[in-house]
Amino acid sequence: MKKCIVTVLGKDTVGITAKVCTYLANHNINILDISQTIIQGYFNMMMIVDVTSLEKDFKLVCDEMEALGEEIGVNIRCQREEIFEKMHRL
Repeated sequence: MKKCIVTVLGKDTVGITAKVCTYLANHNINILDISQTIIQGYFNMMMIVDVTSLEKDFKLVCDEMEALGEEIGVNIRCQREEIFEKMHRL
């Protein structure tokens, strides 16, 4: 299984979770774990997703998600699980 970490940060507005999850579902990306909080009006969501069945290039999906984030006013980042783990092991 290929896993990816998706983070979403920004000012809270209606529909952030719906739009991000719709994108994932439309690209055959399964959410394995999800956590979200809203602190003083700021939205924070972290997901671990399965990209094993991804039909597009991973970099293209990350770019599209980043563009989606700009469209809805949040910052969306994708990282492969192994890179995320190595970065946070220091």
